[in-house]
Amino acid sequence: MNITISTSDNLRIAAVEGRLDTNTAPELEGALNNITADILLECTALEYVSSAGLRVILATHKRLTAVGHSLTLRGIRPEVRSVLDMTGFSRILNIE
Repeated sequence: MNITISTSDNLRIAAVEGRLDTNTAPELEGALNNITADILLECTALEYVSSAGLRVILATHKRLTAVGHSLTLRGIRPEVRSVLDMTGFSRILNIE
């Protein structure tokens, strides 16, 4: 998995490419953990997400919400969207 983080105004954009699974979830968690700003998770190139990846996304959402910031997911592929829908995450998360 590749993660590219950039900044636009007060927004951090984290572009994720590849598979977000048990092996790569800690990498994403480490990349997002120290950010205390609104985050846009660009998922256009995200091919797969496992429960470990979902855990990181939900934990980041909760952490940011608690301090008045937000996590937004954008560009979700149908196969990833179906996982978010089945788990109920699509009702919790901000999705563009």
